[in-house]
Amino acid sequence: MPEEIIRRKRRLSSFQIIILGFAGVILLGALLLMLPISTTGGNVTPFNETLFTATSAVCVTGLVVQDTGSYWSTFGQAVILALIQIGGLGVVTVAASFALLSGRRISLMQRSTMQDAISAPKVGGIVRLTRFILRGTFLIELLGALAVLPVFCRDYGWRGVWMAVFHSISAFCNAGFDILGTESNRYPSLTGYAGSPVINITIMLLIVIGGIGFLTWDDIFENKWRFHRYRMQSKVILVTTGLLIFLPAVFFFFSDFSALPAGNRLLASFFQSVTPRTAGFNTVNLSAMSGASQGVMILLMLIGGSPGSTAGGMKTTTLAVLVANATATFRQRESAQFFGRRVDCSAVKTAATILTMYLVLFFGGAVFISAYENLPLSACLYETASAVGTVGLTLGITPQLRIPSQMVLILLMYLGRVGGLTLIYAALSSKKVGNARLPQEKITIG
Repeated sequence: MPEEIIRRKRRLSSFQIIILGFAGVILLGALLLMLPISTTGGNVTPFNETLFTATSAVCVTGLVVQDTGSYWSTFGQAVILALIQIGGLGVVTVAASFALLSGRRISLMQRSTMQDAISAPKVGGIVRLTRFILRGTFLIELLGALAVLPVFCRDYGWRGVWMAVFHSISAFCNAGFDILGTESNRYPSLTGYAGSPVINITIMLLIVIGGIGFLTWDDIFENKWRFHRYRMQSKVILVTTGLLIFLPAVFFFFSDFSALPAGNRLLASFFQSVTPRTAGFNTVNLSAMSGASQGVMILLMLIGGSPGSTAGGMKTTTLAVLVANATATFRQRESAQFFGRRVDCSAVKTAATILTMYLVLFFGGAVFISAYENLPLSACLYETASAVGTVGLTLGITPQLRIPSQMVLILLMYLGRVGGLTLIYAALSSKKVGNARLPQEKITIG
């Protein structure tokens, strides 16, 4: 058989399927949002704006160029919510769920793709894990909606039911979209509920649960409170997540929000500590926060959530591995360690590669937008960190950006969600890697 025919018959790799799946859903969502029925005014929205909105929804970011509450109709909001749910669970997981519901047999290739999509350690048990993820997701989103339902129904009547469902799914999927905006009060996020313990605590719990990763759920479900029996990765994720919530919250408490009562100040500090790691909601005016606090938020946005979760960013494990490697270097140990276990050198190399890619995308995008739009670099760094970390927080400049700058943010959101390494593996999947080793020579570091 000729080589060209063999090439045509070659199947797509799992990484290529993930990339094309996300792109296909984004394009479909953009076309649906262009329909006149999708807007409250019945007008056709320009493709660049619907593409931006669809990318932000599928990549669970939350950056918008039109206020979601006042501009999009109920149909448009439903399209956005469906895109958020698909993006949060992952295109492959959603497709697999339909196959499971229809009773079809899942092939080995499909299982391998599902494994890569949710960052599972092995193919075995992947169908059971997928069922567990789907059941857990819908149960948690339902409980979240029921928790906030009384507050929204009190303020919006029967529309409060839609409000509760939308914000529960948006929070769990770490999307940051809200539908609280009006023509007179656009892009409010949750600032109107800064003093509501029910809204604050429920949204924070949904964000954290969605962001710790499906495998961590499985560990907690199987082993309950027996922390010593958890996988090393789950231990690292839980400890790192806890530190990344508590330490910034203490910093925000003492550096900002001094005008608020003690209880509201505590809520605001913890909420603004949780939400930068890819959630995108805010309960205070972010532009009024100090420069130091905005810098801390940029760092949190770049770190993001955990592997195999609804969140984006570099991931908590990337940060943990880099810190562990630095600690090992200072202590003159051969390798990084966690909980009495050694970390493979390939994990350190991967973490360093991911960090480099995110820093290049984050800084390069900000420099382009700053030069093109003639805006302060600090504000642009905030926006690009929010985009590549799939967060959705903004200092207010995104709706004013011109099309080239919007395209930069679209690219950053897409790369931040599918993952830079996924793109590399997809590009290299058909290429053979040689085993030859080049001669070694020393280079001075530091």
